[in-house]
Amino acid sequence: MKVAIIGAGNMGGAIARGLCKGTIIAPKDIVLSNRTVAKLDIIKSQHPAIGITCNNREAARDADMIILAVKPWLIKEVIDEVRPSCEQIVVSVAAGIDCDSIDKMLPQQGNTIFRLIPNTAISLQESLTLISSHNATAEQEHYMLDMFNEMGVAMLIPEKQMSAATSMTSSGIAYALKYIQAAMQAGVEMGIYPHNAMKMVAQSVKGAAEIILQNDTHPSVEIDKVCTPGGYTIKGINTLESHGFTTAVIEAIKSSCS
Repeated sequence: MKVAIIGAGNMGGAIARGLCKGTIIAPKDIVLSNRTVAKLDIIKSQHPAIGITCNNREAARDADMIILAVKPWLIKEVIDEVRPSCEQIVVSVAAGIDCDSIDKMLPQQGNTIFRLIPNTAISLQESLTLISSHNATAEQEHYMLDMFNEMGVAMLIPEKQMSAATSMTSSGIAYALKYIQAAMQAGVEMGIYPHNAMKMVAQSVKGAAEIILQNDTHPSVEIDKVCTPGGYTIKGINTLESHGFTTAVIEAIKSSCS
């Protein structure tokens, strides 16, 4: 499988790095394209086998899969430029553009299309990547899941759920980071050096996530385990609730659902 990635911005660059670290696609079979060379040179220095170019059409010409990692308003322009053939799999990372809309932009209808929403942790192979498909076979869907499961956890979902799920995962990583930032600030106020506070909180959040993912448990069950009667943790939990923590998180996720 030869893959062309159009766009070397935050997401395109992260996908390129993640794929290069995986085993499904060899770096030599990846071509990354970008309008300017600076970002390409950085990724090339990290992964020397990857191909780079400033010519989108050249990048896509021999690819089996074309990943469009550009801003939504550039999708039509880039599709018109690269003109995917009917045999090429088209993967869009553009937020808010559904598979039917992409299908209508293509030179011919009927291509296999995937809509992909990772988050920036994909460069560390720790993304939650959402995938929906259009005109795809079960084998193609399985291949996509294998590709992106190497970069964290990939989930195939109906496209109608994509907006809500994106709010929880792609936007959600920012909300998790906001908690880390706030907890870190509390630690600094109590006399802990910023770097140490950041590391403490980040590892605690990572540990909480691993408990959920590895034990297939529920947050309420795990919270109960650390909230001893009359203890400090339950006082903190109740303080969070008195300041509207749960409501704020729910409303933030709902408000970011387009």
